[in-house]
Amino acid sequence: MALKADDSAERAQQLVLLTQRLTAIVLEETRRIDAREPPLDGAEADEKNRLSNAYRLELARIKQEPSMIEGAPSALMHRLRQETEALHAALAKHEIALNAVKIITEGLVQAMAEEVSRQRGGAGGYTPQGVIDTPSQPTPTLIDRSA
Repeated sequence: MALKADDSAERAQQLVLLTQRLTAIVLEETRRIDAREPPLDGAEADEKNRLSNAYRLELARIKQEPSMIEGAPSALMHRLRQETEALHAALAKHEIALNAVKIITEGLVQAMAEEVSRQRGGAGGYTPQGVIDTPSQPTPTLIDRSA
C-alpha cells in the first residue's frame, strides 16, 4: 500500500500521520507486554502489519526517488524527523520488552526440558542384546511447580 500524494508536502504530511499511528501502536503493544496482557490481535494486529508495510515501502520509494519529498516545507520535514525519532525510541523500548519475553520463554522451555529429562531418568542402560534400553511405549511426564 503506497501513499498517494499530489506533491511532496502532502506526501510528507501523510508520512507524519503514518509514523504517528505506527508509534502509537508500538507503544500500546509495549504497554501490553509490560502489563502482561495478551498481544495485539485481530484488527489491531492487521493494522500494525499494514502500517508497518506501508511505512517500509514508502521509505524504500523515497530512498530510490528522493525528489518525492524534497520540496516539502522545512517545518513539515522537521516534524517528520521528530516523529521518526519518536518511532525509533518506541521501537527501542519495544525491542527491550520483547527480549525480556524471549528470555523468560526460553527459561521456561529449558526448565521443562530439564524436568522431563529428570523424570525419565536420563539415558537408559544396555540390554543383554547390546542395545540401549528404552521404553517401548511413550512415558507420561508431569510438569508441576518443580519445573
